[in-house]
Amino acid sequence: MGELLKKTALKEYRKAGNLKLYQKSGLIEIEGYAEYPRVKEIIRLAEEMNWKKLGIAFCIGLSEEARRLQEVLESHGFDVHSIVCKVGGVPKEELSLPKPKGHAQACNPILQAMVLNQVGTDLNILVGLCMGHDVLFQVYSKVPTTTLIVKDRVLAHNPAGALYSRYHLRKLMKRSTKWR
Repeated sequence: MGELLKKTALKEYRKAGNLKLYQKSGLIEIEGYAEYPRVKEIIRLAEEMNWKKLGIAFCIGLSEEARRLQEVLESHGFDVHSIVCKVGGVPKEELSLPKPKGHAQACNPILQAMVLNQVGTDLNILVGLCMGHDVLFQVYSKVPTTTLIVKDRVLAHNPAGALYSRYHLRKLMKRSTKWR
């Protein structure tokens, strides 16, 4: 690691918004270490940063989890705005995806971000957006974004499980050419 890179990073931390966010998150880590679940950490960070308006961008398949999260956040006095992945009703073939059987709408993470930008959220929380869709959402979000739930249909939304399971890890290694 070069000294110039290190100095540049330290200079970035000293910017007002970055330093405050880093300090507050560090204090919350100390305060709730091995005690706070991620939801509680999000609540505490939003409180410490004085973020009042929170956005939830969620996958339709995790509607119940998003609803519960919204209830929890509202119980703490936050103004919460949720937006489902299928917002806008765009047919998949309009985005050059194969036409599915039946009538399937494409996920629309860019519109999800645009809607929450328009609402004026202070922090956005991702709940189970598809791989790549989460990336697009973050590119288009104008405010900080954190992830509560990462979609993993195979491992019950626990992607780290693949690293703990010898079965999955063996299949993930490049020398293994067969997934099944």
